[in-house]
Amino acid sequence: MDLTDRSNSIHAADHSVSMDLNDLRYQLIRLEDTIIFSLIERAQFKQNKLVYTPNGIPLPDFKASFLDWVVQETEVIHAKVRRYQSPDEYAFTANLPEPILPPLTYPRFLHPNDINVNDKIKDYYVERIIPAICEEGDDVNYGSAATIDIQCLQALSRRIHYGKYVAEVKYRSDPEKMNELIRARDVAGLDAAITNAAVEKQVLERLGRKARAYGRDPVELNNDTTGAPARVDVDTVVSMYRDWVIPLTKEVEVDYLLRRLDNA
Repeated sequence: MDLTDRSNSIHAADHSVSMDLNDLRYQLIRLEDTIIFSLIERAQFKQNKLVYTPNGIPLPDFKASFLDWVVQETEVIHAKVRRYQSPDEYAFTANLPEPILPPLTYPRFLHPNDINVNDKIKDYYVERIIPAICEEGDDVNYGSAATIDIQCLQALSRRIHYGKYVAEVKYRSDPEKMNELIRARDVAGLDAAITNAAVEKQVLERLGRKARAYGRDPVELNNDTTGAPARVDVDTVVSMYRDWVIPLTKEVEVDYLLRRLDNA
């Protein structure tokens, strides 16, 4: 993460990285925008359930869903140009090719780990988010829908896996307490140590305001009598974060901390 201009992810050029929670919150707030706009884009198409049904759209030598195929083919290209060499990017596809570009040296901030919850992210997205934001039915815009699905999935993956960085910052702020909880395998204690209810409340309030603003034309925001429908349901966005994004992020944080002393 480039914390000099606070505008990007982790940069290979920065070999010494120090982070605090304010830096991380800035990145997470930016990802909120990406996620909301991606959901708005996906909501313009119908659910198109064939996209998510194994063999629903027949493909040569491929028995999974059309979305799985599009994700795999997209990530093959991204892997070749080094996307998944960056420590804050996580692929949904296994056994990707090596990059065709020479490797970069990234700053090491996290303790080595192999935590990846992308399977949970994709399952929830397909089973819960798509039905909540998209009109039921089929408009045959399969390619467009799947392309936007990838944007949504990648943004959600980055947001949730950023929990590792939050956990590392909190660990470094009080290593003695954290070590005690880790050695005791005190999951409840770790969860309490990483939880800031006031910040979570602020996140949900901010999300509601953003979803309300981004999902309407600016003219409509100043004229509530127009009756124009929002482009994305505000309650759906807020509940998605409250009931899934935040809990899964905390699950990643706790899992990371439980492994923090491994091979230390």
